[in-house]
Amino acid sequence: MSKRNPEGRDINGVVLLDKASGGSSNHVLQQVKRLFDANKAGHTGSLDPLASGLLPICLGQATKVAQFLLDGDKRYFVRGKLGQISNTGDSEGEIVNFGSTQEINSNSIENILLNFIGNINQIPPMYSALKRNGTPLYKLARKGIEVERSPRPVSIHEIKFLGYEKEILSLEVSCSKGTYIRTLVEDIGKSLGSGGYVIELRRIGFSHFDITQSRTYEQLLELKKIDLESLDSVILGADEMLPNIEAIYLDTEQSRDIRQGKKIEFTGFSSIQKLKLYDDNKQFIGIGESNLISEVLPKRLFI
Repeated sequence: MSKRNPEGRDINGVVLLDKASGGSSNHVLQQVKRLFDANKAGHTGSLDPLASGLLPICLGQATKVAQFLLDGDKRYFVRGKLGQISNTGDSEGEIVNFGSTQEINSNSIENILLNFIGNINQIPPMYSALKRNGTPLYKLARKGIEVERSPRPVSIHEIKFLGYEKEILSLEVSCSKGTYIRTLVEDIGKSLGSGGYVIELRRIGFSHFDITQSRTYEQLLELKKIDLESLDSVILGADEMLPNIEAIYLDTEQSRDIRQGKKIEFTGFSSIQKLKLYDDNKQFIGIGESNLISEVLPKRLFI
């Protein structure tokens, strides 16, 4: 449900956007916010301008639980050009020749890929949004400044080798949050002795969501031309972002108390864990946390 106010509609939920290549995540966020006339919006897990694919857009109160989706695994389709490297790790940077590709074939690639499965360390690229003393690294990189970066642990769950033709390597990668696919392609290229950089990157999975569930901005625009109800039909409930968090249902008194910021008695939990809270009308009202003495405390509530 939604209601109008001067600053936009008070509308809550998640829109799975299939972001086009070329625009920043914040730019498409603002487009979607205007399209839905939402009074508040935010995205989870930004994509580089070059990258396309799955970008969950949170509307209204759903922004309060977006952080719980960020820890989810990701899945990408990526194409890399071997034999050259880029100072940005992708086709938007300065391209220079690096190494020969003459000895590279499907067998050598598949053997190298085995070294990148599991827990690995990555050095974050200079062209990234990581901050050093409050300044994003990409801003330093644009000024020609390079700073030392510490390796960070990430997990590569699976790499599917999809093909290699005309020096173009195609892969599907399932990985943990914080993984830089540009760095992965660079490191694979260097292991092959040829170097490499990303020419196409598409996020096809985010946590339990799949790219097939998403809509392009153009598709959303067509729905709005029909009517607002058709557009709103694509909005998922905020609780659908949280499939791995256990749900509890509160009675009238518990619902009232938790909304007032009070802890409530609730038995059945022997450990500290996050919980999805539903009120006495079975409406999702936010996130709570159990403690070790049969109580649930409010953490992130819709108001």
